[in-house]
Amino acid sequence: MTEQERVTGVVLPRDALEHTAHSHEFVGAEHGDVPFSVILVHSKPGVGPKLHRHPYSEVFIVEAGRATFRIGDETIVVDAGHVVVSPPGEAHGFTNSGDGELRLVAIHGAGRFSTEWLAGPDPVWTSKGGTTDDDR
Repeated sequence: MTEQERVTGVVLPRDALEHTAHSHEFVGAEHGDVPFSVILVHSKPGVGPKLHRHPYSEVFIVEAGRATFRIGDETIVVDAGHVVVSPPGEAHGFTNSGDGELRLVAIHGAGRFSTEWLAGPDPVWTSKGGTTDDDR
């Protein structure tokens, strides 16, 4: 028996997750009653989601590269090794402002994504496992 076969939880290869050219998404509600969802971002320079908000907190763990975040009225440049928190209901977004690939983990405080796009729809970054303001 392998190590993965002994685990009682869920083990998924990253490429088994819903994905696009810039991210992979884990929707907690689709894997039991997991109370959070995760986006694994791997985006090119100049790329990032438009301004949006969620009814829950979102935590970003910047693993590689540089990102420029907008949270509310503040803009901050963050390098690898930092954690950024956007409070529930706060307008936010980010752009890869570095020269190489941006790798970050975006942890959503809900079992499904719920996004209100504030600068118009963003089909490139709209999560497949959730709702948007267009669904409401």
